[in-house]
Amino acid sequence: MSMLEAKPTILAGVPAHNPWLYRAAPFAVGDPAAFITIPGRGTFFILRDIELDRARKAGVADFVHGPRDFMPPGGLSADRETATAQAAAECLRREGVREVWTDRSLPMIFAHVLENAAVAVRCDPEMGVLERRSKSAREVQALRRAQKTTEDAVRFACETIARAKAGPDGVLLHDGAPLTSERLRAMIDVWLLERAFSTSDSIVAGGAQGGDCHERGRGPLRTGEPIIIDIFPMDPSSRYYGDCTRTVVHGRIPTPVAEMHAAVLEAKRAAIGAARAGATGEDVHKAACAVFSARGYPIGLPGPDAPPTYTGFVHGTGHGVGLDVHEPPLLDTGGPALVVGDCLTIEPGLYSHAIGGVRVEDMVIVTERACDNLNSIPEGLTWA
Repeated sequence: MSMLEAKPTILAGVPAHNPWLYRAAPFAVGDPAAFITIPGRGTFFILRDIELDRARKAGVADFVHGPRDFMPPGGLSADRETATAQAAAECLRREGVREVWTDRSLPMIFAHVLENAAVAVRCDPEMGVLERRSKSAREVQALRRAQKTTEDAVRFACETIARAKAGPDGVLLHDGAPLTSERLRAMIDVWLLERAFSTSDSIVAGGAQGGDCHERGRGPLRTGEPIIIDIFPMDPSSRYYGDCTRTVVHGRIPTPVAEMHAAVLEAKRAAIGAARAGATGEDVHKAACAVFSARGYPIGLPGPDAPPTYTGFVHGTGHGVGLDVHEPPLLDTGGPALVVGDCLTIEPGLYSHAIGGVRVEDMVIVTERACDNLNSIPEGLTWA
């Protein structure tokens, strides 16, 4: 039994935006709610009155109440979030609870109101972390579906670039008009919306812009330059994310880009080979770093005296994915031991402000002895 199984707990916030709360009480409303667990009594879900019938039918808790069911002596605030916090405090008071534990996501207004009501609030930063990391079979299926559509979106974007025509100035043309990062990003969004997926703050970064690993990209895309395509949408039917990156070059592939790409693929294979239950996020990161170092590429951000041609691996090897596109664990220095059911991105990359960037990203599920790769689309630079 964990320490918190015998203690009252509270999670709160807006379920549609707080995945920690949503995972405990999967009811995606856009108004404040509180989920309280009291050992020996059960679970209490407090939310807006007009949502009560749907929440009860969904079976999200043993007891479903509106704030007015727990009216404190001084009444409820007209502010919906404050009123929900006041009702949660009154619920705990009536149940004789004077100390409650919470996770890293509790809004400060709830802590403030609870403390003012003489309910001590204690935070366990690790509360819920392993539960979220170790995906169930249902969650893995949701992630598979999300990643399949994400992959198809990446394929669409890469093939659109590969099939474009190059103008005399090297600018790519699609349907007779310049193909820009902004235009392709809008095309990706429409493609996703037509398949009932959320839009993605996608990266379409060509040429030197790709030398900054999180540059979204702007302006015309050009032939003969690496273009990073990174798409990470949510499937609203499950609220789980996909995340996939490929790099595409229209036309002739420059030799330095081909060499970077070969190193990235080797690093990705090494990292995937190191990912298994019991290995650490640091172990996976070191496997990728070892490949880059052996090929002569430095690790880390360039220093102030680095030449413009500096080409290196400047970020971690990956991160967890689930109800957030970025969640624990990190595959980086100090990364924790992996557990069965971890969903991870494996995304080594090389970046040069002179040449551009190359990144290739897969999503995997950790098993006892290895990991299950959810990706199937090509890894190459040519997509025609």
